[in-house]
This record gives sequence, structure tokens and C-alpha cells, in this order.
Amino acid sequence: MATARRIAATNDVPAETTLVFTLREIDSGEKREGILVRTDDDLHAWFNYCQHYTHIKIDKGTGAEMRNGELICENHGAYFESDTGFCNFGPCEGAYLNEVEIEIEDGDVYLVDDDYEFVREGPIEADDADLESKSNYKF
Repeated sequence: MATARRIAATNDVPAETTLVFTLREIDSGEKREGILVRTDDDLHAWFNYCQHYTHIKIDKGTGAEMRNGELICENHGAYFESDTGFCNFGPCEGAYLNEVEIEIEDGDVYLVDDDYEFVREGPIEADDADLESKSNYKF
């Protein structure tokens, strides 16, 4: 697998939150964020944008909020299944997170989506449109 497409070592993906990374769409040059999330026996990758308001990030750069293995959009409390991306609660219930195609080989996670190139681990520079509020959910 090409080293330039390596996102992270599987051991670097935390057990109870996410790891954010930056991609670039090859045709447009637009940068986007992805997140890696660990489930019981696998890793999954999703674009880092809620399906209610798609400019809202699930992982704001320090790991996504999770509860019982589900990703939580902190802005309005939508819950997404970590392994399927399905929203089972919240204003976008029934929607799915958009998948980032990855493969795992020899303990590393690689980007295999031909429409994108890996830029770096970590988020895109700060986005003023991303709301930081957590006021719409409670535990």
C-alpha cells in the first residue's frame, strides 16, 4: 500500500473517541475532514460532518463525543452508529454519515478512495461556521 495514503497506525485510533484527519478532493482541491472510529472488532471512517447541518463537525479536533459506542453530534444531539453511520436519534434520524473508504494492512489504516488524497492527521484549520455549542444535548 502506498505510504502517502497511510492515515494512521491502527493502535493510534482511540477506543472511546475518534481520530480526525484531513483529505483533499482530487478534482476540486477542496479539503475535507474524516474521522476514524474503533468498534469492537474493526475500524470505520466517515466524513466528519453531521447530516443535519453538514457544515457542523462531529469531531471538533479533540475527539468526538461518544456514548455506548455511538458518535454524538454535540450541536444538536444526533446519535450515529459507529459501525454503520446510521443516525438513530435526533433531527437527522434515518440519515447516514458519508463513508470514507479505508483498508487496514499490517497494522496501518490506508485511504483507498480514489477521489481523495490524504493530507495529514488532524483537522483543517479553524472554521468559523462550525458551532461549538453543546447546549442541545444532555446526558
